[in-house]
Amino acid sequence: MSKVLVVEDQRSQREMIKDLLQKIGLTVNEATDGVEALEQILKSCPDLVVLDIVMPRMNGYEVCRRLKADPKTQNVPVVMCSSKGEEFDRYWGMKQGADAYIAKPFQPTELLGTVKQLLRGER
Repeated sequence: MSKVLVVEDQRSQREMIKDLLQKIGLTVNEATDGVEALEQILKSCPDLVVLDIVMPRMNGYEVCRRLKADPKTQNVPVVMCSSKGEEFDRYWGMKQGADAYIAKPFQPTELLGTVKQLLRGER
């Protein structure tokens, strides 16, 4: 069973994403900011990370950069999921190494389809 780390500072968003992912049979861990996310990833590397951008202590761009720069985690797919929905935000997220970028609010099918595709190794 695949493990996904959901990194989101807003509890309602985190719970909603967690519930969606658990319904398709994924194991979900949670982090509330970028620092906590990196600590969890070092302990137990997930198969995929769903990552918010605007968070306290460390933003999602920095988390993504660090994951993609580390040989142990560089192949972990990252789905940025953010209310920053402008074209530049999407461009910048992909430039940091994100494998996909989903703007909030999103359709559950969009998130689930993207996660399934990345877990199958399709990029």
